[in-house]
Amino acid sequence: MAARGLISYWMLPVISSLVWCGMLLGLLLYWVVDTHTTHYSWMGSNDQIAYISDIGASKLKPLFIAGSAVTTVFLDLAFAAERWLRHNGRLVPNTTVKEKVLAIVSIVFAVVGTAGLILLSIFDTHHHHKAHDIFLLLFIAGYLLSAVFICWEYYDLGIYNRQHRILRTSFFIKVTFVIVEFVLAIVFAATNWSNNDNVAAVFEWIIAFIFTFYILSFVVDLLPAIRTKPVTARFSKAHEMEMANHSQDGNSVSYNNDQYHNQNANRYDF
Repeated sequence: MAARGLISYWMLPVISSLVWCGMLLGLLLYWVVDTHTTHYSWMGSNDQIAYISDIGASKLKPLFIAGSAVTTVFLDLAFAAERWLRHNGRLVPNTTVKEKVLAIVSIVFAVVGTAGLILLSIFDTHHHHKAHDIFLLLFIAGYLLSAVFICWEYYDLGIYNRQHRILRTSFFIKVTFVIVEFVLAIVFAATNWSNNDNVAAVFEWIIAFIFTFYILSFVVDLLPAIRTKPVTARFSKAHEMEMANHSQDGNSVSYNNDQYHNQNANRYDF
């Protein structure tokens, strides 16, 4: 079991988060250590702290593009893997059309965020300032909306599957991310538009590093699939739908089927 777990779907968000955090640290350390906090010509005259995109528009632009592309591609693969694993009973399956729609919409907005990040790294702030700002908005809005819809999906999943505590854990992690990043994004936008660029730059770095933890939250979602690789250990969609119907009718979701509870709930109680 452990050997199989070393190569599994949960590694997708791990790779994504490591690449993202590594890219950010690479850009920041290069600016601080190698350039001694140089003032780029495309920065404002009073700017003392470089935006991520300021450094990404320098000779480290290839790193910025490659890091952004790898990060988002692996994150999108994690989204797709989560959807596929639920469809095949490797994770608690969606039991309503609403849950499936929410999952698909969250993936669509994640792809929008992916396009935004890759394009903003290509159309750098030095040569394509307006286009860069548009793609930055696309990146932030895309992933925030994606997180909102996936939180909504997990909320519904948690209602119909209360015995799987990991669903509640994942929901609270992601909803915390949405609230924190939304507040920080408002502060970033306000300080940026009011020409408080040094403050805005600090908040941009904070927002970017917090995004690392959001990516890692998908490890919580995908890790249980390690224990459901055997066909006999997978979830029964018919049984889950029956439980969802009981829940919608107002019956208890603690379930009287002790055997089912013992076989399935425990693999989510990490």
